[in-house]
Amino acid sequence: MTKALSFLKEIDFTQAELMDLIDLSLKFKDLKRKRIPHKYLDGLNIALIFEKTSTRTRSAFTVAGQDLGMNVTYLGAGDIQLGKKESVVDTARVLGSMFDGIEYRGFKQEDVEALAEHSGVAVWNGLTDTWHPTQMIADFMTLKEYFGHLEGLTIAYVGDGRNNIANSLLVTSAILGINVKIIAPASLQPDPEIVTIAEQHNNGAELTITDDLAAVKGVDMLYTDVWVSMGEEVDFKERIDLLLPYQINADLVDKTENPNVIVMHCLPAFHDLNTEIAQDIYNKYGLAELEITDEVFQKYSSAIFQEAENRMHSIKAIMYNSLKNL
Repeated sequence: MTKALSFLKEIDFTQAELMDLIDLSLKFKDLKRKRIPHKYLDGLNIALIFEKTSTRTRSAFTVAGQDLGMNVTYLGAGDIQLGKKESVVDTARVLGSMFDGIEYRGFKQEDVEALAEHSGVAVWNGLTDTWHPTQMIADFMTLKEYFGHLEGLTIAYVGDGRNNIANSLLVTSAILGINVKIIAPASLQPDPEIVTIAEQHNNGAELTITDDLAAVKGVDMLYTDVWVSMGEEVDFKERIDLLLPYQINADLVDKTENPNVIVMHCLPAFHDLNTEIAQDIYNKYGLAELEITDEVFQKYSSAIFQEAENRMHSIKAIMYNSLKNL
């Protein structure tokens, strides 16, 4: 393994290593479906640090760890002193003496890197402001399930092109050699540093950064995410006005001219009024749907919720791959 034990960002891994993780995820999914026990890491202990709340990431790490036979301890933002009363480095040294692995979901990429450097145990990046690598294994696992292969596919991300999902999709696609298009307003396109990283790790993929929605023509998958990332402070009305033309709706799906296209979303999605936040947005701005319409969401819900389930299988593969030699 290029980067022993930890799973911090996609560029720590080769194309072959990422493909192996995707295939291992599919194998673990098969074991789960057949109800074949796989407590391969029985007796190990892992800690889950969550500075940012989560549904899928927390559930996936918890169930995956338990399926593998591990004891799982959740440490929320109010449970520990990370970065407040105790430094990340000191916290890493303490937790590393008690646990065999640590998951971190928070803000700074530097913090998850410091945990890995100073804990002495495997650390997994459950999300930072820069990268979302565990999501990527689930996403490309889902694509492989749907199409039977990854080679030759073209995917498009539409919306806020500067967030962690867009960063990770661009770079992971480059590593895997999958054509990718980031379609976003000029002011919300990926940071040049991220584009350079993708180019440096490119294995034959066509990388496209554009504000032209016509670029969706011929793509195999459309992907979007929320328009304001967790913890981001922006003028929400200004962001909505900027991104509303980039909403994934029936017209945009039609623009792909691909009858076999699928739509994916890492969730949560603002596609209806069935949440307090969505209702508040509607009351303020009169919009019942944001990054994706409910019509499109429901039409492609099987892929979207398959993608969500695959978070668990892929995280199981990632943790097993890190700890199997223990």
